[in-house]
Amino acid sequence: MALIDQLAQEFEVSIATVSRALNDKPGVSKELRDRIVARARELDYTPNFTARSLASSRTFNIGYFVREKPNLVLQQDPFYYEIQHGIEAVTARSAYHLSVATLTYSHIRKPSEFRPVSERRIDAMILAGPDIPTEFVMAMLKTSLPVVIVDNRLANTAVNSVNCDDEGGAYHAAQHLIRLGHRQIGVIAGPLAWASSARRLRGYTQAAQEAGLRLHILHEQETSLESGESALRRLYEAHPEITAIAAVNDAMALGAMRAAAQLGLRVPDDLSVIGFDNIAWGAMNHPTLTTMNIPKVQMGKEAAMRLLAVLEDPELMPSEIVVPVQLVERESTALRKEVNGQ
Repeated sequence: MALIDQLAQEFEVSIATVSRALNDKPGVSKELRDRIVARARELDYTPNFTARSLASSRTFNIGYFVREKPNLVLQQDPFYYEIQHGIEAVTARSAYHLSVATLTYSHIRKPSEFRPVSERRIDAMILAGPDIPTEFVMAMLKTSLPVVIVDNRLANTAVNSVNCDDEGGAYHAAQHLIRLGHRQIGVIAGPLAWASSARRLRGYTQAAQEAGLRLHILHEQETSLESGESALRRLYEAHPEITAIAAVNDAMALGAMRAAAQLGLRVPDDLSVIGFDNIAWGAMNHPTLTTMNIPKVQMGKEAAMRLLAVLEDPELMPSEIVVPVQLVERESTALRKEVNGQ
């Protein structure tokens, strides 16, 4: 029996608890830590990461995976990069290291050949993004590795997940536009198959129905600057009466603002625009973007803490953690012209 397993058995604790005690990590009482360290010395234990990993059949690595996006690397995607910061803040205080990679089309198409899992390079994983298909998530759940999904949800299977209040946030975003007097509102959405896009669309629709309004909705297959620009052009061509746009994320909102400028529309004088995410680009844009703030770093922290808890106790029941969102009012929304008296 490996020494780390022996200590876990003797003290009736998990392998992770023993590892934290031997590596001076938080999360273990002083009394228990002293007993574990003393016993390890009796057994001539020498801390060695490689030997410890091999002996326990653990790598002490956690994988963080985001879907590869065309012409975009992870470091350029501020939403998931901020989530990564939150994960790192938690794993840095644990016995585990964080491995970061993107999921390619090949990975998605052949999950059985996903090498970090098939070669047991990781002990657990966090999968982030609504564009990671259910089939891939299900394939990962069928392995013996703990999984937490972020910004995603399965319709019929219980899974550990961390999401923001998509529906409530979108409801308040639409209410903001309605309070400003807008009655002709366009919605630029992503695929309905994406959980966050579908939930946000429900929130926009509920607010509009309560106000007796009918939204003009257009779906795109991706949620990027380019798709937002294309969507605004097509939506405005079909409905030139639109005075406001609600986009399911900031990238699409910023793309819509770029297209509006090319069409000669002034934001917010001719067209109000609201996004969803509160990425840094929105605050640097001109005009600055009104949006719904998602506490992205906190989402990462919650995901990492949940994953560590499951590693500690694999019998934990799956649960969803939902973080609140908040309106950030900036320059891209304003009173409708008729209401403003212009």
